[in-house]
Amino acid sequence: MSDARERAVRALRRNDSVMSQSDDRYVVTSTTFDAELQVQTDDSHLVFDIELKIPMLDAATKQDVPEVVENGWLDTFSLRMEDAASATRGQDALTIETTQDENVAVVRAEIKDIDAKRAVDDCVSVVEYAEGTYVEGIIPGYDYTGIVGGLVEKATETGGGTSGGPPL
Repeated sequence: MSDARERAVRALRRNDSVMSQSDDRYVVTSTTFDAELQVQTDDSHLVFDIELKIPMLDAATKQDVPEVVENGWLDTFSLRMEDAASATRGQDALTIETTQDENVAVVRAEIKDIDAKRAVDDCVSVVEYAEGTYVEGIIPGYDYTGIVGGLVEKATETGGGTSGGPPL
């Protein structure tokens, strides 16, 4: 194992928000969504690939969400994800790709850094930024279920709102 890779693995193991799934796959545990990290090395830099899967609105509601609403929501979410670098300490800019794969939106990003701890912290920050962005983009008026229903309820309780939708 290269020195850079060893530094990355140590940083991943020391982060309380990351758990090992295999030698090269890690999950971010501070989100309710499925978020995986993979580590590679590129000369002197560490390269972390982030993949986050989040439910499309129609998959998270009791009602049907019209396609035009779903598409608009995904476009807005994608645009807002372009600002994820602002949640990091070591990234001036990030290339983030948000696509739809059936009933999930898939967010992919790459963190490149020479500092392993900062890179891992930045990966977690991007994932948590995506979760927060998702919650902020929830459209009122729908009955949310599953993971998203739990997030809405938590946001409602934290914000001092009433049941039935996110605090606005």
